Amino acid sequence: MATRSELREKIMIILYQYDLMKSNGLDCNVEDIIKDNIDVENDFVKDMVYGVVTYQDELDKLANSKMKDWDISRIDKTGASILRLALYELKYTDTPFVVIINEAVELAKKYSDDSVRKMINAILDKVVKEENV
Repeated sequence: MATRSELREKIMIILYQYDLMKSNGLDCNVEDIIKDNIDVENDFVKDMVYGVVTYQDELDKLANSKMKDWDISRIDKTGASILRLALYELKYTDTPFVVIINEAVELAKKYSDDSVRKMINAILDKVVKEENV
């Protein structure tokens, strides 16, 4: 059984692939992307992926409202996927914010550069302080 950390990494990869396919005008079925990335059906993965996809515009607006002279569309797709996942989890789950931020920063350390990691950390920190999540 995968840990939540490992599942979040899978979710980030699924969201990244979905975003990449969508931005290239390809037909992308979320269910197929999930099946390509996980062997066993997992409700946590499905709930998170569908949640992020469903609320992506709202999550992007929230992220953009916490950035100065910047926009989520300018962050690399991996970093944007990590950020969207963390924002969704902050807003729509009862996972402690310390866990969410830590997991997002760890994923960013592994997949993004230092400036993106710092930006993700700062945005999530602002959301926790300003949005009463």
